Amino acid sequence: MSQPTVSVVVPAYNNGRFLAETIDSVLSQEGVDFELIVADHASTDDTRSVMDRYADDPRVRLLDTPAGGGAPANWKRVSDEASGELIKLVCGDDTLRPGVLRRQAELLRARPAAVLTACRRDVIDSTSTTLLAGRGLQKIDKPSSGPEAVRRAVRSGVNPFGEPASVMMRRSALTEAGGWFPEFPYLIDQGTYCRVLLHGDFVPDTETGATFRMSSEQWSVVLVKQQSDQAKGFYRWLHEHHPDVVSANDLRVGSLRAALAARMRRLAYAVLRRRMR
Repeated sequence: MSQPTVSVVVPAYNNGRFLAETIDSVLSQEGVDFELIVADHASTDDTRSVMDRYADDPRVRLLDTPAGGGAPANWKRVSDEASGELIKLVCGDDTLRPGVLRRQAELLRARPAAVLTACRRDVIDSTSTTLLAGRGLQKIDKPSSGPEAVRRAVRSGVNPFGEPASVMMRRSALTEAGGWFPEFPYLIDQGTYCRVLLHGDFVPDTETGATFRMSSEQWSVVLVKQQSDQAKGFYRWLHEHHPDVVSANDLRVGSLRAALAARMRRLAYAVLRRRMR
């Protein structure tokens, strides 16, 4: 296979229940040449057997990641194997909406200075029912320089880029940024996006192009607090290392909004939990 335009990489771990839906949503994409790389991180369910159903598809490569190292190890493993000009990571229980690969590839290829694009996504439950539609791109729905997109994201106190399935990056920019940034594990996605955006421009994909699957684990009050604390820690890291991008005032505003967003998220999760019973 010649070098594909897009590498879609799926770091799978105990995703047997949903992985076929994830893979099918990638393989049904049209209008752009792509490879799909799936790595199983020592799952204890039927993830590997689900992967094996796709072994004969020439677009698919199946890998194994040794146990240990947490999510960053599998994200790095699967991304290191990518060969495309552009890269999109899709977690093993999320999906792509039709047309998103072609659309995002065209956005980036039409703008040589752009290194990252992100789309809106639907939040779904375990039955793939949409709970929240068209989420994301708060304050970043217009093309901008990368540093400006980073500053706006920090000041929002949330992750307006969305989960990895919403994002496509230039693989060279991800490499230049040092790969996936594991220092703040709950922000490995947003932390990486911001570091990539220090190397080029941001162009939004204003359509809804992905799903993010909610699970009961995300309803944890402890988890929400840890996410908020790590968001504030990452904002401090940006201010310390890139004060020309994130000022002291940006840090204050973002930290306050991150704390408020955590409280609102707990309320929203309580409502969703009742709805899903």
